[in-house]
Amino acid sequence: MEPFVKHTGIAALLNRQNVDTDQIIPKQFLTKIEKTGFGQHLFHDWRFLADGKDNPDFELNHPAFKGATVLVAGDNFGCGSSREHAPWALLDYGFKVIISTSFADIFFNNCFKNGILPIKVDEGALESLMTEIESNRGSALTIDLEEQIISSPGGLGIGFDIDAFRKENLLKGMDQIAWSLQYVAKINEFEKKQASTQPWLWNHD
Repeated sequence: MEPFVKHTGIAALLNRQNVDTDQIIPKQFLTKIEKTGFGQHLFHDWRFLADGKDNPDFELNHPAFKGATVLVAGDNFGCGSSREHAPWALLDYGFKVIISTSFADIFFNNCFKNGILPIKVDEGALESLMTEIESNRGSALTIDLEEQIISSPGGLGIGFDIDAFRKENLLKGMDQIAWSLQYVAKINEFEKKQASTQPWLWNHD
């Protein structure tokens, strides 16, 4: 994972509630265990017409949202099944931040594990962000993780809460495995000690 400290990027507006993981990445594309290659199928049923061409009515196909890295979405984003492919698809497409009033718990946790910052804001803050993006499509938001502030060109400054442990891991670019490897020396020391005092548990011969 790359460290996340401060990010500025085009904000795309997806003003829909209850966007579930089957819409984020439909089940027919869950054929790989690698994390890459899913971005091309993100929101497939909404992004494309039956003939495979872009759906001009889908929000993310608006020219002003091309290259967006911040997604501002409606309530209860990421509901439905627990597939981790959903944040994989969002990240592979280019999104680094998702802002909503609420997220499904498993999806929320999976975002942090994959280096995406999901931010919960209240309804008033979300409405202000959506209004500004709608009136000025293609504008960028700045997300300062250290200061925990979302800033907009129109002067919005919206604070957000985040668990201290998750914040530290994002700032350092560490997933759960990388966090554990910080303590590899202590782990080895513990195993060596246990092997000497309880050899019947540690003898693998």
